[in-house]
Amino acid sequence: MVAHLGDRPPTYAAEPVALPAADPAGLVALTPDTVLEGAQYGGYTLRAASVRGDSARFRGEARRDFLLTARFGTGPDALVLVVLAGGDRAAPGAAEAAAEVCRSVAAAVGRSQERLSQDIRDGRREALRSGLQRLTDRGYGQLRARAAELGLPEDGYTAGLRGVLLPVDPGCRTRVCFGAGAGGLFRLRDGQWQDLDEPAPAPAAPPAPPAGPAGFRFRFRASVARPGDTLLLCSGGLADPMREEEPLSAELAARWADAPPPGLAAFLADTQLRLKGYADDRTAAAVWEA
Repeated sequence: MVAHLGDRPPTYAAEPVALPAADPAGLVALTPDTVLEGAQYGGYTLRAASVRGDSARFRGEARRDFLLTARFGTGPDALVLVVLAGGDRAAPGAAEAAAEVCRSVAAAVGRSQERLSQDIRDGRREALRSGLQRLTDRGYGQLRARAAELGLPEDGYTAGLRGVLLPVDPGCRTRVCFGAGAGGLFRLRDGQWQDLDEPAPAPAAPPAPPAGPAGFRFRFRASVARPGDTLLLCSGGLADPMREEEPLSAELAARWADAPPPGLAAFLADTQLRLKGYADDRTAAAVWEA
């Protein structure tokens, strides 16, 4: 069993130490340390997890990342949506902002499920890009309004968002990813990681309002999955070490390439591979293509 990657052990313990303080009148708002989810449709397997960071576990702070997984519709037109968000752990409203933007965008996607499903099956990428940007803009607009209500600057009540739309129809292998702010999108193909988190190109029409505070650019990618691909989207707590620490990306490539999808427990262990200097919450969703 791998205890940690790198020459030195992380500062904090591997297991939870302190629980967050609870309000008897607000128990509905309690956030569990860890959330796990999974599904299998057509030719793909989905695994998703959100884990409280080592620092928050030690200090008795709640998990600030948020993960939402939902299926909209029935039959071959149904869509599986995964959205995840992570905020700055120094910001007091980070957890609430992450949950709010995920729920807002997910609800908007659910209401637009029929149109989005048809656009995916017809290959209308520009319609998908503009539609998802509009829905994402609205979600961030709500965060900006809430920040104003709380008397906070825009960057004091916000979160980075990543989402993926997965058709249930086994005949459709298009995977649609979108988001804004901190986080990452990676693809494991032929044993090598590719960083796909590039900003969407500027549209020919007048640009839409920004998706969030300064520096938050909308990101969009629609691609046809190949057999053997693994798509990984994650919050900044995992995206940063994926980009900065080769031992982590190499270890995940070794575990996931040319191997069947891990079970929920194994996926949780994979996402918790520890490195000194990286103690933030980690939230990730991965899609294995048969």
